[in-house]
Amino acid sequence: MKFNCLLLFLLFFYTNKSNAFDTTIVTQLLQRIDQLQVKENGIFPKGLFPSYRTYALNQDRQKADINPFFTGLIVFTLDRIKDQLTPYQQKLVEQISLNAKPVFKKFKNRKDRDTYNFWPTDSAQIFPNSGWMNLFNKSQSLPDDMDDTVIILMALKANEKTADNIHLLMQDYINGGKGKINNTFSSISHLPAYSVWFGNRMPVDFDISVLSNVLYFVQEYKLPFTKADSSSVQLIVKVLEEKKHITAPSFISPHYGSSEIILYHLSRLMALKPIPELEKFKPMLIQQALEMQEKQKPFLLQVLLSSTLLNWGIKPSLITVNKKQSLTQIIEDEQFSFFIANMASMLPNQLKKSFTTSKLGTFKYYCPAYNNVLLLENIILHQKLVN
Repeated sequence: MKFNCLLLFLLFFYTNKSNAFDTTIVTQLLQRIDQLQVKENGIFPKGLFPSYRTYALNQDRQKADINPFFTGLIVFTLDRIKDQLTPYQQKLVEQISLNAKPVFKKFKNRKDRDTYNFWPTDSAQIFPNSGWMNLFNKSQSLPDDMDDTVIILMALKANEKTADNIHLLMQDYINGGKGKINNTFSSISHLPAYSVWFGNRMPVDFDISVLSNVLYFVQEYKLPFTKADSSSVQLIVKVLEEKKHITAPSFISPHYGSSEIILYHLSRLMALKPIPELEKFKPMLIQQALEMQEKQKPFLLQVLLSSTLLNWGIKPSLITVNKKQSLTQIIEDEQFSFFIANMASMLPNQLKKSFTTSKLGTFKYYCPAYNNVLLLENIILHQKLVN
């Protein structure tokens, strides 16, 4: 990639008040994403996009983490914007998707059920490449989860029968079904909304961002709303009424952990198809995103807020680009973490609060290819608003 050339385009795109757009930016970002995809089996399996984790209390040590999450998100996101691309760019997207799809089998349920795990299931693992912790791979391996499942099924473009079957299965993994949640706010603890996990022995776990993705899946496949779907909407409504997404983002979304990322998920859900119960909050959410934009933030958080507003049809403020940094430093910022592994998410209320605040058991995840995808998505959303 011609980094200096692309940096000039970015500076132009984000610092000019005109709505100028150049497909060169998109093409070079796609070429960079393609370059980052693994071409041969090694530390990461072929077709995967590498991601890395750092312990929040020791960020000097970065570990390779073998998971399908970011690869699923990349394929899903590129497919959403594909219609806005040129024929050449579409071929790049199709090749990236084609290369990625076989690797998802490595994370599929061991009994071949159409649910997916955050870590490999062909050889049970927890925190890959963790040394002594891997002694507990089998005994402490996580159950499949709803977030990876719906993201990967949409990335694979699963058929309607598969989507319907998984939706039916999901009804068994709700609050009050196989267990009762014991670590959330009292105002939502009674709601039979979806848990994060497909686990019979796993504590019930709420995450508003995960619920946004699950509801996106339900809307995307035009599945009939169930009691769990309606309850998940009610949970989001209650969180927004109490503004917990602003005052307690790490508690209400323990696997993402920031207000900006919560707003991004909500805007993506609401842009797909209006949900009446959520539409009344749109003015408030837009205002909150605009207020966040006024504060100085790293480039990629600016990008997320910009995309959030564009999803709601609002022209965002201009994004500032640090001219003193290299292109890699700007886009592939290792400090930006879209997803976190929060071991405290399953602890009882008081312990969850203490561990979350102290960052004990919190791991931050970084995927350079997904950073590029977020920027690419933002550029396309700008183009759609202009056109």
